[in-house]
Amino acid sequence: MTRVTNARIAGFTFLIYIAAGVTSMALSGRATSGEGVAAQLATIAQHTIYMRITILLGLIMNLSALVLAVTLYAITREQDRDLAMLGMICRVAEGIAGMDVSGTLGLLWLATTTEATALDSGASSVLGAFFLKMRETLGPSGTFFAFGSTRFSWLLLRGRMIPVALAWLGLLASILLVVCLPLQLAGLLSGPVTMFIWLPMLLFEVPLALWLIVKGVVAPAQRQPA
Repeated sequence: MTRVTNARIAGFTFLIYIAAGVTSMALSGRATSGEGVAAQLATIAQHTIYMRITILLGLIMNLSALVLAVTLYAITREQDRDLAMLGMICRVAEGIAGMDVSGTLGLLWLATTTEATALDSGASSVLGAFFLKMRETLGPSGTFFAFGSTRFSWLLLRGRMIPVALAWLGLLASILLVVCLPLQLAGLLSGPVTMFIWLPMLLFEVPLALWLIVKGVVAPAQRQPA
């Protein structure tokens, strides 16, 4: 495919990825609302369709990560093939690592099946808290995303393939996630800040998606010989 085609596919995929992620968060928030594990499991039992939709949206996000891995590699490989390959591998790993839906399936089982309802309240609370924690933590998927985004943002900046200010925003937003997501995974960072760290990335990816669709990317700037 041509550079223009890859850029447009990447732009639309960014928008699909973001839309699926925001919708999944909204539905998941409604399906798991309540004070305490017992109340949350009761809410899930009443909104199982929301949980099942989040599984499908998660698969869309995983597929989007794989598409972005290929298209962004195709766009940036002329600038530095090795770094572009590393970025692609990170985004592929993101898509594969994000396919784990065991937390959501565990909550559905615990909230709806007769075998689970036969458990005593203590066991249900412990299992429910465990599955909820699994869903709250991005795990290695988010970290792979951050590393891949850092490399692609750097290549877009170095090649002057998109506006410089936008490329700098993407690079800084990616570095912020590279620092914060491993801390969150290790339990050293928690609370509302774990949501706010994604805001710079959102401010980068939406304009980037529109730019790629409308303007595409220019040929990367040629590197000077040593």
